[in-house]
Amino acid sequence: MANQDILINWAPQETRVAVVENGAVQELHIERTLERGQVGNVYLGKVARVLPGMQSAFVDIGLERAAFLHVADLHGHPATRPDAPLPPIERQVFEGQTLTVQVIKDAIGTKGARLSTQVSIAGRMLVFLPHDNHIGISQKIGSPELREQLRARMQVLAAHDPDDKGGGFILRTNAEEASDAELADDIAYLRKTWATIRQRAQAQKPGTLLHQDLSLAERVLRDLTTDATQTIRIDSQMQFEALKAFGDVYMPGARAKLDLYRGERPIFDLFGIEEEIQRALARRVDLKSGGYLIIDQTEALTTVDVNTGGFVGARNFEDTIFKTNLEAAGAIARQLRLRNLGGIIIADFIDMTREDHQQAVLAELRKQLARDRTRTTVSGFTQLGLVEMTRKRTRESLAHMLCQPCPTCEGRGQVKTARSVCYDILREILREARQFNPKEFRVVASAAVVEMLLDEESTHLAGLSEFIGKPISLSAEPTMNPEQYDIVLL
Repeated sequence: MANQDILINWAPQETRVAVVENGAVQELHIERTLERGQVGNVYLGKVARVLPGMQSAFVDIGLERAAFLHVADLHGHPATRPDAPLPPIERQVFEGQTLTVQVIKDAIGTKGARLSTQVSIAGRMLVFLPHDNHIGISQKIGSPELREQLRARMQVLAAHDPDDKGGGFILRTNAEEASDAELADDIAYLRKTWATIRQRAQAQKPGTLLHQDLSLAERVLRDLTTDATQTIRIDSQMQFEALKAFGDVYMPGARAKLDLYRGERPIFDLFGIEEEIQRALARRVDLKSGGYLIIDQTEALTTVDVNTGGFVGARNFEDTIFKTNLEAAGAIARQLRLRNLGGIIIADFIDMTREDHQQAVLAELRKQLARDRTRTTVSGFTQLGLVEMTRKRTRESLAHMLCQPCPTCEGRGQVKTARSVCYDILREILREARQFNPKEFRVVASAAVVEMLLDEESTHLAGLSEFIGKPISLSAEPTMNPEQYDIVLL
């Protein structure tokens, strides 16, 4: 089991968390106060529009964009047979209806948040399902005997709870070794939380936030801390005290691992996290062997290209390719976690002729991905030698959170050369000369474009001036980007 340390850098405007395993940063989590995600939040919503054609509805929950509710995310209408169709959404909701809804997926890009009326409230060891009555067990608890024991214990504990008003539970992985007292405490806390939500829903107007999920620092104790976690270092005295109080009530095991960082150097600087963030935003990732990855993130998918680079250390080229691909498999798994890349991912490993080499690389990739708490699937090599995989997407990637498209290239990743812009200008002047009859044409462009027109393209500029019978003057504008220009008619 990997040794794990968690570093928390807190500021009023932003909380950053780095998960370090065996000295290498594996995960970065960032929560900004003004951009805090809504997943897990419970709102009192109002149906704004029902779309029978899409079997969905738009619900106003008080956010900038209306949220999206699909018929599959409505509770209370179980099908009589597993393969039976769901009742149409227009029979279940109507415009103006008030619903208690929970965000299950943050707004991403132009898409609004996704909602569900099947509310679930996460605790330390349990997830409470107010609208269900079954007891579920985390798939990561694999022993059939243990699963049955846990289910039987939960049925007894839930039935004997004095606040029992129905509802079901899912046991999380850290409930595997929980005592009856710990489970009973979690049951009581979750049912009390749900009772508070219901009371607020009866008293508030639509668009009101009824329940907010834990902050990132609190979720560290609830979700990120494992048996492998050695320390949880935080650099804020105020937040340290708040986490201690939270841990005493809900996470006493994690509470014992809390440590207040008192050093003068920023905690992320001391442990090299700032440099790691910069590398996680770069397109190229260098491997220790001399090879490298090229990672490109698009709207539809993410591509990872593996290259040998300067690696020539093996006895023959086939071994060189195999060793580079093996190292790349571990690096790819780490970069997916580090950058929080989701959706469809295509990895283009260097072509391998031997079947056993392909299977060894796939096995290494699956082994490294098994450490990822986000669900991933690997489909194996395609006929073109590509590895297809998917990773569940629940929040924005690191690059989308920290960066924006370049205003110069508008996200293309490249701009026209100065010569291409020069020829655009010459064509535009000829086009304008056929429509207008000014005394003079003045070209305002970037310094690089003006310099090329005066130097290498001066013959073409003089020839055009002679052809149209008008003088052409040039003016350099330092604030213009390489592709911008204006043609002024004087």
